[in-house]
Amino acid sequence: MKKIAQFFKVSEELFMQAVSEEFPQYAEADIKGMYEALKLPRRATRGSAGYDFFAPFAFSLPPAATIKIPTGIRVKMEEDWVLKLYPRSGLGFRFRLQMNNTVGIIDSDYFFSDNEGHIFVKLTNDSNEGKTLTVEQGTGIVQGIFLEYGITVDDDAVGIRNGGFGSTT
Repeated sequence: MKKIAQFFKVSEELFMQAVSEEFPQYAEADIKGMYEALKLPRRATRGSAGYDFFAPFAFSLPPAATIKIPTGIRVKMEEDWVLKLYPRSGLGFRFRLQMNNTVGIIDSDYFFSDNEGHIFVKLTNDSNEGKTLTVEQGTGIVQGIFLEYGITVDDDAVGIRNGGFGSTT
């Protein structure tokens, strides 16, 4: 196995800002507690391809509802690699849990952005069976898989990223 990446927490200040913007019902002390409890993504078994990302707080997601979750996580990886995020298989199977961008793409240069490369996930419960998804804090919600990639022989990209969604176009 190639060891090409490492997960980190974003700064406490950035996490607190992101959670308070998305979820104003949480008090500062609650968010600090969430930050302290954050778990770095990890594989469940030696044969697992995916690194589980864990819910920083408990939430319920009724059918057709969407939630944007600041994970509190960032990743530093070698240049020729990408981290792809997918819903955890069991949640997708039982609840039709989907990521709104279908697959999250975390580029290697995202780590150096002004937002510290903070990874967010936006999830929708697309259940057509009326099932509400209930997730406890610390439960795995998405999984990330590292993949090596190549570029074309005539590639001349020299731009520098500074931001997340839509920052490169």
